[in-house]
Amino acid sequence: MASKDNSVNIKEALPKSARSYHHGDLRAAVISAGLKRLGEGDARELGLRALARDVGVSATALYRHFPDKEALLDALAEEGLRRLGALQAQAWLKAGGGRAGFKATGIAYVRFAHDEPALFRLSFTRQMPERKGEEGDGGEVAYNLLRAGVGEVFPAESVDAAALHAWALVHGLAMLILDRRVAWDEAMVARVVGLTFGGVD
Repeated sequence: MASKDNSVNIKEALPKSARSYHHGDLRAAVISAGLKRLGEGDARELGLRALARDVGVSATALYRHFPDKEALLDALAEEGLRRLGALQAQAWLKAGGGRAGFKATGIAYVRFAHDEPALFRLSFTRQMPERKGEEGDGGEVAYNLLRAGVGEVFPAESVDAAALHAWALVHGLAMLILDRRVAWDEAMVARVVGLTFGGVD
């Protein structure tokens, strides 16, 4: 009886990463570990073995969720786009929608690239049309906000053309900042984005 009690106590004392995961928990834990490595600038160590070590399981245990490294990178990219969309949605609502909301989504886009450079780059190098999974594209929220916003700012223009114009502006600005061609200056970012996304204040 005492031996049985001890085994239970030892198991409870172990960190979650050293115990077995429920089916959904392991996938989430691996994605979280991958995002942490990206945030720390350790993008080169995003293999299944490295992340398995991070969460305390064998690499074999990950294959049910990620059959190969490509699937893992796609999942991380999908999460990056979901996070971008969530930040833009928050910015839209906080600004009250309309032109001000659209401008806020543009600023949020560039800020996300600045704050999460590795995740931003990964998200937009992986999410090609042929890589969209069964759950859909994580950037759907961001894309819908973009199309809604251009209707406010460019009502007489083709939605597709206006959306591409606006996206090209913020993505190009984001890449100039990430490539250190332009210094990060949020006030300047707001002014530049405002030229297209809702007028200069």
